Amino acid sequence: MLDGWVCAFLLVLSWSVEVIDASAGDADPRYRGCITQCQETGCIGQRCFPNCKFSSDGEFIDRPWYMQQEPLYLQWKKWDCQGDCRYYCMLDREKERESHNLGPVKYHGKWPFRRIYGMQEPASVAFSALNLAMHFHGWVSFFILIHYKLPLKDGKKAYYEYAGLWHMYGLLSLNSWFWSAVFHSR
Repeated sequence: MLDGWVCAFLLVLSWSVEVIDASAGDADPRYRGCITQCQETGCIGQRCFPNCKFSSDGEFIDRPWYMQQEPLYLQWKKWDCQGDCRYYCMLDREKERESHNLGPVKYHGKWPFRRIYGMQEPASVAFSALNLAMHFHGWVSFFILIHYKLPLKDGKKAYYEYAGLWHMYGLLSLNSWFWSAVFHSR
């Protein structure tokens, strides 16, 4: 009897969920046309990108053989031709929307932000870094408490039985906040 109610509930729930579509900015034909033009020509209006100059076989034009790859900081940020085209087409499209008194829309699931010092979302990066610092402080405090302030059990084990679990939690939290800062910087 309970299985029938669960199935009915899931059926009604599935009818109430709308179809998930791309962000409104992604579906905009002007935005898509701008990206297509940029990737073909390497330019958006008067603004041209040096990392978009390819020959037909995919090799860079006007670069010596030893500079065929992007610099490491651009590879890490993934600011390649496609990334620059998306970013600057988004900015141009948002200027058009603002001139028509329309509000901003999401592009590729993110709100349009300007890059500041090479970061797409500097406030999110700062808060992720602060969370990283606070989790590091808490993890070090716990480590000091367990190993230096509390007495040890027989065999020099930590007094608290689940200390290893909390250390793993701390390290996973540090890892998560580090990668959150990296994510928001792009």
